[in-house]
Formats: sequence, structure tokens, C-alpha cells
Amino acid sequence: MSNFHPDLAFIARFLPRFAVGARLSRLARRLVRNAAAPRSTPAVSASIRRIPGAGMARIFVPTGVTQPMPVMLWVHGGGFIMGSPAQDDALARMFAGELGMTVVAPSYRLAPEHRFPAAIDDLYATLTWLHANAAALGIRPDRIVVAGASAGGGLAAGLTLLARDRGEVPVAFQLLVYPMLDDRTVGRTIDGANHRLWTAGSNRFGWTSYLGREPGGADVPVYAAPARAESLGGLPPTWIGVGTFDLFHDENVEYARRISAAGVPVQLEVVPGVFHGFDNFRGAKVAKSFLASQVAALRRALG
Repeated sequence: MSNFHPDLAFIARFLPRFAVGARLSRLARRLVRNAAAPRSTPAVSASIRRIPGAGMARIFVPTGVTQPMPVMLWVHGGGFIMGSPAQDDALARMFAGELGMTVVAPSYRLAPEHRFPAAIDDLYATLTWLHANAAALGIRPDRIVVAGASAGGGLAAGLTLLARDRGEVPVAFQLLVYPMLDDRTVGRTIDGANHRLWTAGSNRFGWTSYLGREPGGADVPVYAAPARAESLGGLPPTWIGVGTFDLFHDENVEYARRISAAGVPVQLEVVPGVFHGFDNFRGAKVAKSFLASQVAALRRALG
């Protein structure tokens, strides 16, 4: 256990290395099915709104802001098969209050019931709605951030590629927190002794559910697996963060390298000795530092 970051070594000792499958994902969904409405604070007003052509979204708006503000479209994680935007309420409130920006956290259809491109279609509908209604929402259409964690980070990357290619909505910045980018990782032999919370077995189930077929085939669309995109030029400035004991480490580092090679500004934050989802243990100093890097990158990008 000495290889783990000292802030998390004790926690890692007790985290199971199970594989998420159909039964566990169904249980996880039941636990979040009736999530409470988001809580407002004196600094941030929270509400729920239906997005035309998509689903419900949890919206966080800083109070007292009189000028049009940046907006973040935040995509929750869950391996494409589970999760809810409610799981990230505290994070969304923090981004809104700390950065003076609106945060919109939409739901999207989950696999395996709804395979690709259902989730991307829902997210693109949300993105275009934000852009088209910028004045009414009090947001700046030229300061749209697309962000997410884990599978949400992969969906955010796919959404940003789609926005680039369609040319309808300008994305100013993408924030990808240990994103799930490459279905071909399923077929690779990776030493997972230090993996926690998301393992190779979980990864196979998630990708198979999302694609509706065995991962690694020749015809997987780039909007489903962004690492397959031949060109990464024309993307917005990017922040990518991942731990060295994360299953997605190699694909994240390679994606950052290719973005940089395409001439796009990118900040890669690699945290030694931490596992997937480590930042959910928010009391740890290393988690606080990881989040502070995201906030600083957003502040620089948005001005």
C-alpha cells in the first residue's frame, strides 16, 4: 500500500476491487432514482428545469451577478450505465459560487437501454438550448464550458468534438476529469493491482453496454470514443486531470499529447499515487489540490 498517495493510502486499503455489472448498476440507479431537488444557498440559487429535446437539468446560478456570465455544461459520470447529475450538486454549487458562472448539469439517457448516440443527442440538445437562449438565461454564448468526470468526461469530449464539427455552438473550454475516452482500452492488458472504484471488468461492461457490441471494433464512432478521432485540431483549450493508478491514465495522457500536437493549448494534471474517483474524498489535501487546479484553469480561460 506504500505506493498510494499518503493522503489516500488508508482509504485505498478498504476500497473493494469489484467489477460493476448489470446487478450492481441497477442497484445504483435505484439509490438515486428519487434524488431531492438541488439545495440553494445564499450565494447560489438552484433549480430544476426541463430541456427541450432532452431531459431534466439541475441549474445553479450565482446570486447577485448582474452581467451575462459564463456557463458550464457539466456531465455526470457513471460508466455510461448509472449515475445522476444530483451526485455532483456540491461540485456544481462550488463552481458557480467560486467562479461566478451558471452551471447546468443535465440528465441523459443511460445504457444499455439507450445506446450510443442517445446520451450525446441529449447533451447536444442541451448545448444548443444554452446557446440559443443565452440572453434569457443571462449567460455569455461565447463563454460556454463543456466539462465532466469519468464517463461524463468522455461524453464531454465527444460533445466538444461534435460541436466543433457541426459548427453551430462555439465551446470556449473543455474540462475533462479522468475521462473515459477509448473503448480499445478494454482489449489491453493493464496491471490493475492498484485500480480502485473502476476496474477492467467494469470498463468492459460499461463500453459494451454503451456501444451495444464488443468494444474495440473498427467502426466505433469518434463521438462515442473520442480517442479514435483522427484530428484534434480546432478544439478549445483543454484541461485534463488523472491519477497514475487510474485505469484511464494512459488514454488520458495520450489524448492530451495529441491535443497539444494539434496546436491546442492543454494542461495535463497527473497526480501520483491516486486512483479513479479519488477526488470524491474531498477532505484529502490531494483532492483539494486537484480541484484547485481545475478552478484556476477555468479562471484563466474565462477571464
